[in-house]
Amino acid sequence: MSKLQNQPRFPGIFSLVRLSAVLVALSVCIGSACALFLWLLERATSLRIEHPALLFGLPLAGVAVGLCYFWLGRDVEAGANLIVDEIHEPGAGVQLRMAPFVLIATVVSHLFGASVGREGTAIQIGGSLASATARLFRLRPPETCALLTCGIAAGFGAVFGTPIAGAVFALEVLALGRLDYRFLLPAAISSIIADWACRAWGIHHASYPLVFQGTLNSDGSVSHVDIMLVVRVAIAAVAFGLLSRVFAESVHRLAAFMKKLCKTPWLRPVIGGILTILLVMIVGNRDYLGLGVLPAEPGGASIVNFFGSTIYPWSWSWSWFWKLVFTVTVLATGFKGGEVTPLFFIGAASGNILAFLLHVPVDLLAAVGFVSVFAGAANTPLACTLMGVELFGAGDIVYFATGCFVAYACSGHTGIYLSQRIGIAKSAPGNRLCGMTLREARMPQSPVRG
Repeated sequence: MSKLQNQPRFPGIFSLVRLSAVLVALSVCIGSACALFLWLLERATSLRIEHPALLFGLPLAGVAVGLCYFWLGRDVEAGANLIVDEIHEPGAGVQLRMAPFVLIATVVSHLFGASVGREGTAIQIGGSLASATARLFRLRPPETCALLTCGIAAGFGAVFGTPIAGAVFALEVLALGRLDYRFLLPAAISSIIADWACRAWGIHHASYPLVFQGTLNSDGSVSHVDIMLVVRVAIAAVAFGLLSRVFAESVHRLAAFMKKLCKTPWLRPVIGGILTILLVMIVGNRDYLGLGVLPAEPGGASIVNFFGSTIYPWSWSWSWFWKLVFTVTVLATGFKGGEVTPLFFIGAASGNILAFLLHVPVDLLAAVGFVSVFAGAANTPLACTLMGVELFGAGDIVYFATGCFVAYACSGHTGIYLSQRIGIAKSAPGNRLCGMTLREARMPQSPVRG
């Protein structure tokens, strides 16, 4: 019997109603924790930009965080994958100390210039607080699974300001190609409340300048579906999907190589820190440190600038590549954070360049790339389509959906979350992988599960 069939029974509607009070309180806590995290992240980024010499402390900062995890946090080092595993196969539970560990570790990473994201931290904060709540109220395994799913939704929705995408992401990330909607309502409630709580603390999310909202017809009306434009977006989405695959496989393969190269886990960040310093010297700027949402210097490469009305085929033609290299380097060597915001950068940068080649509006293809590369890497095309709507508006939903679905199909049976189960394979040859985790599917001669 496959793992997907051997899951604990989900709670009924009455159990979910009984948990509503707990869910509301938990969501407020998660949203508040995410607000603190985003505030600290903003302060850390500002300090790094004001004091460029902090970059040279990155290797030592990585060692300090690595030692903390080695001494006190080995059971939470698996991060978001641990939460997904716990939902599928309830066991010892996710420890509460995961939240402060990953929050501090991620802020330290950004303070010293590591190219990491933030979604992994938010998911771990949500999952660890949810697990602690379940233990506090002695909830049964099915209720704990529901609460963990809501924790993922709340963390994701709050950190990006996309509550609907957060709810769907929490369901979609569990099993590739298969959704179980029984948790949709509580996940949506949790994500919406967490987002509200985060904003109530005065947190503001980045705004991306997407101007394109349809094609103007000769009679003055606006058309939101241009067939030739859809075809061009689909062509670009093939590249986005391949980029997703390259990113995920690069992280996993380099991480495996680093484990062989350096047997001591807390020393690996030294390698990543030194390589990051060398990479900055090679490219001659600091555009690829940290999140990359806003430019460190005027005119620098950043997510927001990729939405500009001007295409920069020469100065930014390799931005996607350098961001990929910077991010893979630090993630594979043990720095804590997330992958999603760097994936946004890679997607928007590659969209900016492809717009020049395919004659597509720059801001539109930057937005499509923004969500599509993430969709392929996380295997969450529906959530990413909804994220596009929440961030950029519904006028371009056809293009977002096209980009996300095509990228998902082209990214293969790999992804950034190795604990994700394969519910429905992307192709007929992959049917033998159904029921496996992506981790198992990557193994040579993966066993067939019946």
